[in-house]
Amino acid sequence: MSGKGRELGLQLRAWHETGHPGLNNGRAIANRLVDLLGAEERLKGPVRDLADQPLLLLALQESRAGRSTSVQLLAEQLGGTYAPSVLKELLDLLEAATGVEIARPLEAGLRTEANPVGAAHSAVSIQRPAQPAGWRSLSHSLKAMGPGLALAAGAALVLRWLSGELDRWLFQPWDWQGWLVLALTLALLQALSLGPLKRARRQWPLEQADATAPHQAWRWIAAPWIHHNLAEAVVNVALLLLILRAPSPLPLADVVLRYLLTSLATTALALLVAERCTSERRWDGAAGAVSALIGLAAASSLLYWRALSFSLGPINIPSWVLLLVYGALQLGWQLPSQSEDDDSRPLDRLLSSQWCWGLALGVSWALLNRLGTLLQLALKAGGAEG
Repeated sequence: MSGKGRELGLQLRAWHETGHPGLNNGRAIANRLVDLLGAEERLKGPVRDLADQPLLLLALQESRAGRSTSVQLLAEQLGGTYAPSVLKELLDLLEAATGVEIARPLEAGLRTEANPVGAAHSAVSIQRPAQPAGWRSLSHSLKAMGPGLALAAGAALVLRWLSGELDRWLFQPWDWQGWLVLALTLALLQALSLGPLKRARRQWPLEQADATAPHQAWRWIAAPWIHHNLAEAVVNVALLLLILRAPSPLPLADVVLRYLLTSLATTALALLVAERCTSERRWDGAAGAVSALIGLAAASSLLYWRALSFSLGPINIPSWVLLLVYGALQLGWQLPSQSEDDDSRPLDRLLSSQWCWGLALGVSWALLNRLGTLLQLALKAGGAEG
């Protein structure tokens, strides 16, 4: 992969200098560059993101002075978004395409002496009044994720309505409860992925390289319904059957909506972390929802100081046992690197997982419930004294 960014940048510069037709917008540039990447999947999303930046078009079209400023601003923006290995390729691409040398963190001292003009522009860009880099980077990431988030949120509402209609016309007459329908649906889709839907195990999960690509936004909808890891699928379906079984179950429409929104929230939070520390992550299945349920149960058991367990025939399984067992399984799945090119730390991979954020959301919800209960008790006590 080394040198791929420079190769793309030189090709983009050649296209621009020869007036190659059809390259007057970011989408067209992105499509051409992605075609050149071939099998370099992990760079496709970042390259599309770079090509969609208005500053790139400005840098290609402006005079030398204006170009240098645009390039430095764009480099700062990229620096707050991508992991070092991906950032290096993008900066190489930017340098080769524009001919502007970019001051990089590890080479700042050398670049200042060799290129005082570039250093001056860098100093100007650093001193200009602006949002803090962290907020600017967060805003950029959320904007890039916007199409996927909006599409998935809209799809969650549509599927809530559809599941409500199916429940009313099909499942209620059979006395099927919502939790059972959801678990069986996940099991059925996973089983079909071993045969008729075999390609779905590769295409439906949300890859980091495609997470911010608008034309791949449909993966945000498909990802919660299938697992690329068959063992994880079996464990998650079994835990859903165990945890969601209750005397007063939610209707199917509410079960589906909560499942999809929890999956969406955990995926978005994991992606925000992944964009800053790693470049090869994949999100799919029920891990976010399952870990949120386990975190909620375990934290509630502790905060209310009473045992909370789940029945499996004659056996009662405490919530803390599920927390430890499922946590150990997830650590085994999340901590190993996904490829030889993945240079992220184990902690980075952990913090960019749905399991981690699902657990955090579950514990947070338990704390909010407990605070609400304590507030109600305080108000009642105050009313009784009055």
